[in-house]
Amino acid sequence: MNLDNANKFMNNSSSYVTDINKALKNIKSDIMANFICIKNREVIITTNKIAEALNLQTIEKYVKNMNDIEANKVTTSVQIIF
Repeated sequence: MNLDNANKFMNNSSSYVTDINKALKNIKSDIMANFICIKNREVIITTNKIAEALNLQTIEKYVKNMNDIEANKVTTSVQIIF
């Protein structure tokens, strides 16, 4: 993600968190997105708990449908940070 896209993405990040949480609520998940940040040109979405596969698929589907990101470059990974 280039710097312009990253800045554009971060300007809308609070609405993205809200939309992701709505999508997670629709699948009756108890996971919630807390915030979004960008590190090393990667979008990081933090959640309140460890996300399961269905939660990750829901988040990934939402991100792939966003106009600010190239969908073919979206991959999902999990990092557990204490």
